[in-house]
Amino acid sequence: MNQRLFLVIFCISALALQTRAQVVLPDRESAGGIHQHAYGLGMAFGPASGIGLSFRHHFPSTISYQLTGGIIKADDRLLYCFGAEAQVDLSRTLTTRFFLAGAVGYYHAGKGDKNEMEGPGRAGLGLGGETFMGGGFHGTIEVLFTYFSDGTVLPLPQAGFHYYF
Repeated sequence: MNQRLFLVIFCISALALQTRAQVVLPDRESAGGIHQHAYGLGMAFGPASGIGLSFRHHFPSTISYQLTGGIIKADDRLLYCFGAEAQVDLSRTLTTRFFLAGAVGYYHAGKGDKNEMEGPGRAGLGLGGETFMGGGFHGTIEVLFTYFSDGTVLPLPQAGFHYYF
C-alpha cells in the first residue's frame, strides 16, 4: 500500500514539474527584467489565418505572431492559402493562455492562376485560448469574426497544434 501511494505521489510531482517548463509560463524575468523568446512549429486550421504548416514566435512581452501556409496540387487543380496572425495575451497561467487575435489570409482554389473562390481574401478579429497538452505540445482554439472579401462576415472557429522549442 505504501509503495503504491509513493508511486502516485511521485508521478504527480513529476508531471507538475514538467508543466512548469512550458511556454505558457507567466513572464520569466531575471533581476534585470529580461524575458525569453519562444518558438513553435506545428499545424494550424483557420478560415482567417490559413491552413497548413505553422510557425509561431512569442516575443519577450505579451505579443506573439503566427505564420501559416499550405499548398495542394492534384492533376490540374491548385489549392493554396497563406496567412498571418497577431496575438496579444490577456491572461497567462502556468498551463493556459487567453489572448486577443487578429488575422489576415488569402485562399486560392482553381485551375492554374484562375481563382474560383468568391471571397479569397480574409480578415478576422476575436479571442483564443492555448493550453499545454504535454511534452512541449500546445493546443489552441479561437473564435474570430471573419470578414470575407465578398462582404460576408461570420464568427468562425480556428484551431492549432504547436510544439515549442
